Amino acid sequence: MQKNTAVIRLDAIRNNAEVFSRLAGVKRLCAVVKADAYGHGAAAVAQTLHRTADFFAVALVEEGAQLRHAGTTGEILVLTPALCEEEVVRGAALELIFTVGDAADYALLVRTCEKYDLTVRCHIKANTGMNRYGFAYAGFCRFLNGKLSDRVAVEGIYSHFYRPEDVLTSHMQFKLFEKFCRAGKAAFGGLIRHIAATGGALAASEYRLDMVRIGIGLYGYLPEGFALPQGILKQAMRVYAQVAAVRRRTYGGAGYGVCPYGGSLLSTVRAGYADGLFRSGGIKNVNNLCMDAYLTAESHKKYDNVCIFSDANAYAAAQGTISYEVLADAGRRAERVYVEG
Repeated sequence: MQKNTAVIRLDAIRNNAEVFSRLAGVKRLCAVVKADAYGHGAAAVAQTLHRTADFFAVALVEEGAQLRHAGTTGEILVLTPALCEEEVVRGAALELIFTVGDAADYALLVRTCEKYDLTVRCHIKANTGMNRYGFAYAGFCRFLNGKLSDRVAVEGIYSHFYRPEDVLTSHMQFKLFEKFCRAGKAAFGGLIRHIAATGGALAASEYRLDMVRIGIGLYGYLPEGFALPQGILKQAMRVYAQVAAVRRRTYGGAGYGVCPYGGSLLSTVRAGYADGLFRSGGIKNVNNLCMDAYLTAESHKKYDNVCIFSDANAYAAAQGTISYEVLADAGRRAERVYVEG
């Protein structure tokens, strides 16, 4: 097969979700399936977690629409504020939950709802230090003193730890978030409060509040600075490619570069940087990758299936990056095969 094969273990994803569900106790679990579930396939992940997850989180309205069209009926929170009228109308029709991170986000929701006779739901985003989206505390208080609309139901409030591994930084963020929550409760009544993603959920039990948002942990990995006993989490994805050619090098290089190998037998594996691998390799005994293939001196037979990706942590370390980036790209152009066990 010219396409690579990404083998994804659904039982591993369920296991990982249940680990964090138990950790959170009776609190809600939000499964983060943005970026096509970190490359694992958002629709399949949502389907396999429909009994475990209370919410699903996506980055874009388009991602939420894809989940709905695939049959996901659970609550879907869109983490990026709507940027235009069309997104508000589409999200409202699909019963997505919007993020409101400043007064302009809220005004766009209200204006669009009034124009098209709609109602929508949202969660407030509080900026406690990441400085990506979200109200500053003073701005949030001013917002609450302004005119609010019955067309926009505020149901939750959330924030992000930007260094969950740092105890002091996280504590300061959490205390600020508690101020946001008190102000929000006074204005809107009971709200779903959530600040802990995978790292925050592990950092301290007090951070779990009403819901935890688990992203990288679902797929078998943890943020830097955190650990669980070996075997608790299960890595869900392995990617395979076929050997397309085997030849003896009689002269020249190996791919786009000099040949770094002592032997003369080269195998061409049908996977390159257009398939989500890094051009500089990160695979043992591999020169710089071509767009659609790489050459290796490892002994293979033509048409062999080769595992080109199994451990995002190891691969990321070899590339000076993080497992999040690797996972999102590793299965690009691959045919996904879902298995149990």
